[in-house]
Amino acid sequence: MEYAVGVDIGGTKINAGLVTPQGDVVHTVSLSTKAGFTKTVDRAIQAIQKLMNEVTAMHAGIQFKGIGVGTAGQIDWEAGSIRSASELIPGYAGTALKALLQTQFQLPVIVDNDVNVLALTEKYLGSCIGVSDFICLALGTGVGGAIVIEGRLVHGSWGGAGELGHLSVDFKGPACVCGGRGCLEHYASGTSIARRMREKLTLNNEPLDNLESRDVIVRWREGDRLATEVMEETIAALGSAIASFIHIFNTKVIVIGGGVAEAGELLFEGIRREVATRTMPSMLEGVRIEAAYRGNFCGMIGAALQIWEYGVPSLSSSNEGFI
Repeated sequence: MEYAVGVDIGGTKINAGLVTPQGDVVHTVSLSTKAGFTKTVDRAIQAIQKLMNEVTAMHAGIQFKGIGVGTAGQIDWEAGSIRSASELIPGYAGTALKALLQTQFQLPVIVDNDVNVLALTEKYLGSCIGVSDFICLALGTGVGGAIVIEGRLVHGSWGGAGELGHLSVDFKGPACVCGGRGCLEHYASGTSIARRMREKLTLNNEPLDNLESRDVIVRWREGDRLATEVMEETIAALGSAIASFIHIFNTKVIVIGGGVAEAGELLFEGIRREVATRTMPSMLEGVRIEAAYRGNFCGMIGAALQIWEYGVPSLSSSNEGFI
């Protein structure tokens, strides 16, 4: 049996696991990221080492085929390094993650963006089994994306393809941190949903109570007027963006995950209805809009699956050639 180590690096937690080619998880370790207090790469090394120690103690002589990493931030695909990262992980940008892990563990390493590795989980375990063309959207603190065409992830010239949260759905809209205006992320992320609700409550002299996006969704389900306004705007923005994705990529499935997607069928019904009003009937025919594969370890699993998806690179190679 072959095994790979999968590592999912987020701003809050790092999950590491021993994974089979079928996506079965044999053993896991989770550590807090401690972002801002210690180097994220050092915490990742600790998680991997702890996993390996525990696994080899239980199964003497086990062989590790490689290490696959899915991480927050923009990834330089060729170098396997962090090209850009938000302040949720201070000091992470510029980290030569692949090189550091290969030196530490003397195993082949492949590094990619966290949403890209989620797309591999969808491809083999989720809504996209047998589907060659699909898009993943992750609606969380921000809005991330992944594009799969003819069965292969689209990485772009250096690995930044799939920044779908920065498609403008209103070219005269509010300024975005990316430099654009009216980006999808401004309307569809959990952060933006909570912010817009707080703005409406302030105008109505209502208490904020440390409101989060999940609170907005609860109020929406209960028929709250202000929450309904916020969520209708969110659905309109998502419908506009997804219609554009369908027109551009002619995909078969749109997968939506992340904390906002936990709003459930009420959200998905609204999105499907909005997309139907904005998409050419010929392009929309047969397209499915589905919830993402469930499970706390789906990012970790997808990270490990890279080892079989792209083949094992040599220790001296870059990721290039395995796209």
